[in-house]
Amino acid sequence: MVAKISIGSSLYGALSYNGMKMNRDEGRVLGANKIILPADGNIDIARMVENFNLFMPKMGRTKKPVLHISLNPHPDDKLTEQQYEILAREYLEKLGFGEQPYIIYKHMDIDRHHIHIVTVNVNEQGKRLNQDFLFRRSKKITTELEEKYNLHKAQREKISPDTPIRKIDPSGDIKRQVANTVKMVGMRYKFQTIGEYNAILSLYNVRCEPTDGRVNGREYHGLVYFATDDSGKTITTPFKASRLGKFASRTAIDGRFERAKEKIDVAPTKCKVTDVIAHSTDKADFIAKLKEHNIDVVLRYTEEGRIYGVTFIDHNTMTVLNGSRLGKEFSANAINERFNNPANAPTDTPDVTTPIVVPPIEPTPDDTGSNNQSQTGTAQDTQTLDGQQQSTGGQSQSTGTQSVSDFGEYDLPIPGLDLFQQGQSFNPDEEEFRRRMQRKKKKGHRPKF
Repeated sequence: MVAKISIGSSLYGALSYNGMKMNRDEGRVLGANKIILPADGNIDIARMVENFNLFMPKMGRTKKPVLHISLNPHPDDKLTEQQYEILAREYLEKLGFGEQPYIIYKHMDIDRHHIHIVTVNVNEQGKRLNQDFLFRRSKKITTELEEKYNLHKAQREKISPDTPIRKIDPSGDIKRQVANTVKMVGMRYKFQTIGEYNAILSLYNVRCEPTDGRVNGREYHGLVYFATDDSGKTITTPFKASRLGKFASRTAIDGRFERAKEKIDVAPTKCKVTDVIAHSTDKADFIAKLKEHNIDVVLRYTEEGRIYGVTFIDHNTMTVLNGSRLGKEFSANAINERFNNPANAPTDTPDVTTPIVVPPIEPTPDDTGSNNQSQTGTAQDTQTLDGQQQSTGGQSQSTGTQSVSDFGEYDLPIPGLDLFQQGQSFNPDEEEFRRRMQRKKKKGHRPKF
């Protein structure tokens, strides 16, 4: 069983929080001490505050007199409402608050049912109750209750490099799960922006948001973390980074950004993604093939369904990379055009084999015809995509022509290799002028115009 204690100044705030749960049918009152509860079960917050004030002096030196405690048994401990109430009363008695005014609530907002207690830490004379080693004493009490009632013991999970990262379980201790996820992600993965950081966190149902502002003329820059469901919807109130640990702070994360810039190598990831996208038929196939290579891709969409963000998470190299870091062809716009607008997608796919260039065929003496010697062998038939033969030299030849069947399995003619053959754009006058210039240059004379 895990106990959490919050000390504050707002009695109304603590009662309102629990009243909100009741209004949503996510909570109910199990019992109270020195507080009058209405018979119909309708709790009036203002009247509850008045009841508490009867036992609190109007003038007091204690600035934070309110205790808000939650007791969280293990999910496998199936308790009745009466057992929850017994645990709460015995816990308060051992803690030294048994004679204080308090209200016990049961919360059912998550699968792991738990109880909340609102009480005060000053007596009727205005004297503050003993709070020395309060958290240490609380831990000792929960351990005693676990043994007495044969409850599952709360064990802090030790984090090691081999500890698997799991999605947030709403029935468990969410704050601790978020803290563990943030710590392990930071230890293992390299990322350079908040967007890339959120991409890897989203795999485990966690999200972070920067908080920037100014208080009393002083700027602050922080982070808050949220637990989400599989659709990305927030399921808890946010946790400040300071509540999770220094490793979750803005300063710590910014430091990871800087160190990652020196360590990240995009080449291995780019090589795999390039090969996968060349052989993918659609978006689902693309995502599935990447998973086979141990790479996750996080796609972000507008309300209209357009892809506006692409992030690749390579679990082999432990790197998180926005698509644009791999190249323009992997940016959000390029991925959106390829998979959401197939008509605009490139029709060619990268060739993963090395082409073998076929050398030109030496013509026989019979092939020279009326062409001069400088033009011998430059005109030959080529094979078009539809299997028809066409002449590139302006005249047909009976020999020197090569059909597809004459090539090896991979020795197909390369489109574009005949760009400089003599075709319709060949001008004999310009060619003669160029040769005359070369002859004059060799003899050391300027050409005559």
